[in-house]
Amino acid sequence: MRIRSLGVIDDAVVELSPGFTAVTGETGAGKTMVVTSLGLLLGGRADPALVRIGAKNAVVEGRIAVPEGAAAVVRAEEAGAELDDGALLISRTVSAEGRSRAHLGGRSVPVGMLAELADELVAVHGQTDQQGLLKLSRQRAALDRYAGDAVAVPLTKYGEAYRRLRAVATELDEIVTRARERAQEADMLRYGLDEIAGVEPRAGEDVELAEEAERLGHAEALASAATAAHVALAGNPEDPEGVDATTLVAGAHRALAAVRSHDPALSVLAERIGEVGILLGDVAGELAGYADDLDADPLRLAAVEERRAALTALTRKYGRYGEDIASVLTWAEEGAQRLTELDGDDERIEELTAERDALRVELGGLAQALTDARAEAAERFAAAVTAELASLAMPHARVSFEIRQTDDPEGVEVGGRTVAYGPSGADEVELLLAPHPGAPPRPIAKGASGGELSRVMLAVEVVFAGTDPVPTYLFDEVDAGVGGKAAVEIGRRLARLARSAQVVVVTHLPQVAAFADRQLLVEKTNDGSVTRSGVKVLEGEERVRELSRMLAGQEDSETARAHAEELLAAARADA
Repeated sequence: MRIRSLGVIDDAVVELSPGFTAVTGETGAGKTMVVTSLGLLLGGRADPALVRIGAKNAVVEGRIAVPEGAAAVVRAEEAGAELDDGALLISRTVSAEGRSRAHLGGRSVPVGMLAELADELVAVHGQTDQQGLLKLSRQRAALDRYAGDAVAVPLTKYGEAYRRLRAVATELDEIVTRARERAQEADMLRYGLDEIAGVEPRAGEDVELAEEAERLGHAEALASAATAAHVALAGNPEDPEGVDATTLVAGAHRALAAVRSHDPALSVLAERIGEVGILLGDVAGELAGYADDLDADPLRLAAVEERRAALTALTRKYGRYGEDIASVLTWAEEGAQRLTELDGDDERIEELTAERDALRVELGGLAQALTDARAEAAERFAAAVTAELASLAMPHARVSFEIRQTDDPEGVEVGGRTVAYGPSGADEVELLLAPHPGAPPRPIAKGASGGELSRVMLAVEVVFAGTDPVPTYLFDEVDAGVGGKAAVEIGRRLARLARSAQVVVVTHLPQVAAFADRQLLVEKTNDGSVTRSGVKVLEGEERVRELSRMLAGQEDSETARAHAEELLAAARADA
């Protein structure tokens, strides 16, 4: 990794060993920034307070080797990233204003993409994780993670049934608690539908009635105009001397018909005038029929206006989608469907109640399966952690799990009891420790001293490391609170873990650092910053001096140097 302008680090490069790398240095030298940097590369939260004072932004760049075809590679390539000789290049930039940018394989990606890859690339175990494992929910999650598919498969089915039960219970509760409101809504719908049914409107009726009302209201003027037009076209029988259009056109046609044989062009005109005469006759006939049929009945007009008023009243009350009768019919159709739903509440309540009861039975069975799987995994997990504790200078300690349920009359039946349940089942899981023979198992938060707690948590993390399919493990001072022989055992155990994976440990214990394949020293310059030369690989004499400082606070102490050389020799012999 290359780290620039992050905390006390001005510009530094961190090169990690494929095996066991120990990161050491004085308190406050910036060792934790190594962990923070890796966290940023893995999509961790960007805190602008981490940006070095005076800098515009902090930048962390990393090169992570990944096996070909690994899930992380597939996901990265789907995002458009490209590998660089089998490695993923990741960079994260955090501005002093709080903005954050991420790049993966040369492609800008959302920060969440880095978080997606994190679980496949690095497992981080730090003091915050240690404190988190004291919570019962985290202990249950840890056991489930260790159990693998034995718990994951029934837990997935349980989760689906649990979510469905919540949805059914919510709907049932809504129907029951809103019964009065729904009854009032049903009454209003019935009233409206009855009112519309009493009028019996039909689509387009309001438009037809408007046209009829307009016609009836002007019947005399329409009749007078039609009669005058008919006289102009066909003449008035009571006025034989009058001139009309039909007679004039007929005369024009006769004049041309007499000479049409002498000129084809004139013959065509004669035919067209004949057609005009026929059309005039048709129109005159229709005008006569219109005038005869026109009804000026005031009673009919009153009936039309009354019907229009009834339709207008419906439109004003129920015409949500427009000012016409079609919107009323739409409301009636939707209202009838809604009324059917409301009237079916009793039947729906019965259906939902039956489904809720069936889901509770199903959940009880799945919860029992989870309890059984957790109990089996708990025995294996506890045995593995207990074995690890023997390697960490706690040979007589015993770890166990308590899996219990809480009675709840509103819960599900598990093991012949009605117990409380949640999204992860009905179990409360608690990790217990008996530090020595004869001591009763107690919750680890109460039954372990600070040093014992650190070793228990380290044992838990080492057990996890053996089951996690990730290539790199980072331990951030999980050896705090221990020393002496226990510290040597911690270093030995981490060295053994490093035979199958890359292990990075930020430590203040020389007994742990002595087992590392590579030791990195983080040190500040005189101005309090860590520069490019401030993170260096220690070898030979430099490593002895650093271990001496860690042992006695004096690099040049002959006694400390002898002890440091002895630690290194013992670690090499153990390897």
